[in-house]
Amino acid sequence: MGVLLLRWPPLILGAAAHLLLLLDCAGSTSHSLRYFHTAVSEPGQGLPQFIAVGYVDDQQIDQYDSDTKEDLPRVPWIRKVEKEIPQYWKTETEKRQGSELVFRVGLQTLRNRYNQSGGIHTLQRMSGCELRSDGRKGGGYWQYSYDGRDFIAFDKETHTWTAADTGAQATKRKWDPDNARNEYLKAYLEEECIEWLQRYLEYGKETLLRTEAPVVKVTRKADYDGLETLVCQVHGFYPKEIEANWVKDGEVWQEGTLRGLVAPNSDGTYYLLLSVQIDPEERERFRCRVEHDSLEKPLDVAWEKEPVNLWLILGAILGVVVLLVAVISGIIFFIRRKQSEKSAYKAASTSDQGSDSSARVGV
Repeated sequence: MGVLLLRWPPLILGAAAHLLLLLDCAGSTSHSLRYFHTAVSEPGQGLPQFIAVGYVDDQQIDQYDSDTKEDLPRVPWIRKVEKEIPQYWKTETEKRQGSELVFRVGLQTLRNRYNQSGGIHTLQRMSGCELRSDGRKGGGYWQYSYDGRDFIAFDKETHTWTAADTGAQATKRKWDPDNARNEYLKAYLEEECIEWLQRYLEYGKETLLRTEAPVVKVTRKADYDGLETLVCQVHGFYPKEIEANWVKDGEVWQEGTLRGLVAPNSDGTYYLLLSVQIDPEERERFRCRVEHDSLEKPLDVAWEKEPVNLWLILGAILGVVVLLVAVISGIIFFIRRKQSEKSAYKAASTSDQGSDSSARVGV
C-alpha cells in the first residue's frame, strides 16, 4: 500500500495485511485495478476522516481525502485520461464526495450496532478486478472490513452477501434483496472494471508492461554445529510477481528454508531474499532457481567462490612496496640532513672560536 498506510494506526494496518495477501496471490502475468476506501471515527494528524485511493498493479493512480475534498492524480501517465474524458477528475471527485458521506453514516451505524461509544474505529472497503495476459478475467471482489476484521463480502456468482459475524447479519438482510444494486456490482466487477483496467494499462504501458530481469547471487555464511547458510539475493526485477526456490539435485527443497517478502527498491524494481541451511559437504547439490516473465527459461544459480584477482593482489603489493620505499627514503634523507647540519655547525663553531682568539690577542 505504499507510504500512505505507514502512517495509519494498527486497526487499518490489519486490513492492509489482508490486502497484501491478495496482491501476492495474483498470477505471474496478471494486472489489477483496486480501490481502497477508509473512514475513521477519530481523525488525527496525517490521518483524514475519510480517504480513497486507487491502484493499478503496484502504482497508486489517484487519491481523495476529506481534507482536500478533491480527487487528484498520483502518477504522471494517468493524466492521459484528460484528453479522452475532460471531465474525468470532476466526475471522480463527485463520486468520492458521495462515498465519504456514505462511509461516515455507515461508520456511525456500526458503532451503534456494536455499542461502541468511544475509541478509534475504522470502516474499509476493498474492491477490484484482475486481467491475465491471456485475456482471462480474474475474480473481482467487493468487500468490507470493520476495525481491521472481515465484515461482509459480495458473492458475484450468487448476487448475495456473506456476513463474517452476527453484527454483519443485519447488513446482509438489508443488501441481499437489493437486486438492482447487486446486478450492477456484478457487471461492474466483470465488465466496467476490466475496461478501465485495460484503458489504464494502455496509458501507463511504458511503466506497467515493462520487464526487467532479476540479478541473482548466492552467498554463504558459517553456522554453528558445522552447518552453513546459503542466501539467494534476487534483486532489480519487474514486475513484482516472481517464483524463486531452492532446489537440491534439481528438485524443489523446503527443509531448513526461509523466504522473505518481495519488497520494493527505490527505482521501482523489487528484491527478494531466501535462504537454506545445509551441510557444507552438500553445497554443490544446491541451486537457487528463479522464474520470471523477463526470463526465457528458469535461472539456476549456485554458490561460487569469489575468483582471486591476481592483478589486484599485485597492485596492492606494489603499492605497499612503493610506500615502504618512500618511507625509507624519507628516513634516510632526514638522517643525512641532520648529519649535514651537525657537520656545518661544528665547522662554524671552530671558525668563530679562531676569530675570537685573534681579537683577544690583538688587544
